[in-house]
Amino acid sequence: MTADPPTVHDWAGGRPAFERWLGRFYDLVEDDDLLSPVFGGRVSHQHRRDVVTWWCEVMGGPADYTAALGGYENMLRHHLGLAITAEQRLRFVTLLSRAADDAALPADPEFRAALMGYAEWGSRLAMHNSDEAAPVVAHAPVPRWGWGVAPPYRPER
Repeated sequence: MTADPPTVHDWAGGRPAFERWLGRFYDLVEDDDLLSPVFGGRVSHQHRRDVVTWWCEVMGGPADYTAALGGYENMLRHHLGLAITAEQRLRFVTLLSRAADDAALPADPEFRAALMGYAEWGSRLAMHNSDEAAPVVAHAPVPRWGWGVAPPYRPER
């Protein structure tokens, strides 16, 4: 009998892997003419740290964003009024994928499907919430993302 699969967070390599990945991502963002203005040209160390904490919680790690950083409501607040375009959203997801390669995150298709599945879902929600005219859900828990339909492949030992 096979044990339950690890969380996506643990499969990735925990917080150090998310720091490596999102650090590389924000380096790419700072050099990107389309996305850099959304972040004021530079992405602060605090922003990077907080987003790592968010992603770790979402992917099954400690609930530190909820406990210390204001949970969903705080993340929502950061996106309100940004007017994110469809082109910016797509570039955001594309750079996340490129950064995952650059940071040598696990390359198995199940992991990447889970990671990028959340990136697609979350970026579409952020784009919606960034529209000043859009109705938003003001209170919700931080999402907890899992493997979906394809848990990690682990050959029987």
